Amino acid sequence: MHTIEEGKNTAVISYITIIGTVIAIFMNNEKKNPFASFHIRQALGINLTYFFLGYFIGYFDSWLVSSAFWTFIFILWLYGFLGALQGEQKIVPLVGEWYQKIFQNLN
Repeated sequence: MHTIEEGKNTAVISYITIIGTVIAIFMNNEKKNPFASFHIRQALGINLTYFFLGYFIGYFDSWLVSSAFWTFIFILWLYGFLGALQGEQKIVPLVGEWYQKIFQNLN
């Protein structure tokens, strides 16, 4: 419980845009809080998915495709952000396990 409270601020900051994620990485660099590390990996994955897929989604000239993409990203972000606020390590749906594996070296 103590490590969750220590890492909660860093975890929440990690979900505030890609800049917040970078700040959280540096904040967690010294203490290496496992709770914060978990959420940093999730937030980094969501942000990179947003930028990578958003680049390709931009070529579709369809509000239907764009709105589905925005909704998907928002749901992932909200799920992770609320988990950080509540002090829970919930894997975001569909891609969360993948984020944890890809960014496992990010402590």
